[in-house]
Amino acid sequence: MPKIIRIALGLVVVAALGLLLFAWSGVYNVAASASHFGVTARLLAFIMRNSVETYAAGIEAPSNLDDAALAERGAGHFAGFCAPCHGAPGVPASVIAGQMLPAPPSYEEAVNSWQDHQLFWVVKHGLKYTGMPAWPAQSRDDEVWAVVAFARGLPGMTAEQYHRATAAPEGPGGPASNPSARLIAREGLAENAVAACARCHGVDGTGGAAGGVPTLAGQRRDYLVASLRDYANGTRPSGIMQPIATMLSEAQRRALAEYYAALPATPGEPRVETVAYDEADLLQRGGVIAAVGDPAAGTPACRACHGAAGRAETNLPGYPALAGQHRDYLEQQLKLWRAGTRGGTHGQIMRAAARNLTDEQIRAVALYYARLPTAE
Repeated sequence: MPKIIRIALGLVVVAALGLLLFAWSGVYNVAASASHFGVTARLLAFIMRNSVETYAAGIEAPSNLDDAALAERGAGHFAGFCAPCHGAPGVPASVIAGQMLPAPPSYEEAVNSWQDHQLFWVVKHGLKYTGMPAWPAQSRDDEVWAVVAFARGLPGMTAEQYHRATAAPEGPGGPASNPSARLIAREGLAENAVAACARCHGVDGTGGAAGGVPTLAGQRRDYLVASLRDYANGTRPSGIMQPIATMLSEAQRRALAEYYAALPATPGEPRVETVAYDEADLLQRGGVIAAVGDPAAGTPACRACHGAAGRAETNLPGYPALAGQHRDYLEQQLKLWRAGTRGGTHGQIMRAAARNLTDEQIRAVALYYARLPTAE
């Protein structure tokens, strides 16, 4: 072996032993109250930046990233889980988060430091040694994009606009006969106010004005209980709903279900359609699929389980009412069923039903049920 190689190998061994001795000695201070060496901080930042750019390469952002309904789905999660560390317009980051090492970047820095596809990768996979967790439901890319869509608009928001987008709206509060459910719905659990359902679904249960969050008012009680249970045990994957549902006891789930089921089923304001289409034609096509399905494609009639009026049959309490539900939300759910990424109640039935639906058919069915009256 040439002498130069022996010298190089010797240096490598000496360096390795030196690093091992350094680690064994405990001299390096791992306390978050002590800053990294300058060279260490720069090296870690360099590694993180290049790693994100490498692994995010090839990810394409959806064309509807500026869609109001998409951003609406991510608003509540950002307020409950992201703002405590990164802050938000008019909302300072937690003092505790500021004592982390490295300290979480502000929302402006976090958003402006990455391109859309890179920000998606960070939100989905998290970052080691930073306290940034991975998304709880790795199969739900749509939810990750919803958070990215909402975060993208933050630097241009005022504190008042952010509050309107994320705060629980004012409302009547539902039936006085169920004060415990009303308290959970309006203010969340005492242990963690992020469980405030009203932040996304509204005190009146009609969801958001943009149509991205489902209407719960008047929904079937048994279906709501089953959904919360499925969220909690992960059989219905959702990084937004699972952290909240797991904090609820079975009694609290039932109380919430009874609360929202008792509210009048009044749909939220319909969205302003941005794409021109023949609404009458879509409504007619959606009505045909709802009534008889698409036999050639193996798609069954929706009304068989959801009822002729879309309010669910009384003998099938575990199926949801669809009449008056937000069109955007229905479209999203049908696409999740079709892709096989939506679980939960009646998963096998719905995956089979939606498997061969085209985008146009999904849009037609969603529009049809969104336009159905919620009561006689």
